Amino acid sequence: MGTGDRGSAAAVQFEDFLPSMARKLGVEGLIEELCKGFELLMDPGAGKITFQSLRRNAATLGLGELRDDELSEMMREGDLDGDGALDQMEFCILMVRLSPELMQDESHRAFQC
Repeated sequence: MGTGDRGSAAAVQFEDFLPSMARKLGVEGLIEELCKGFELLMDPGAGKITFQSLRRNAATLGLGELRDDELSEMMREGDLDGDGALDQMEFCILMVRLSPELMQDESHRAFQC
């Protein structure tokens, strides 16, 4: 596995895990778990996930092997308001977007307005 493949491997693990969580926990349980994940990764002082807090806490969610540029890309992809950090909604949206299988499942209806 080349250095550039590590992010792909981590994403594949995540993509396989999130849909199974949705099936097991149901939509409300999945949202609760996403909120717990957000709290694990966020900077308590900022109330958001910053690059530094993501880097510091990434191993907690099995992302410890991701390089800084891969973590930065995750931050850029999820930062919808351009403030350089992820709030709870941005984090949840990013997690769902990183799991295409979840959006093909029936549980996607809970994320529609």
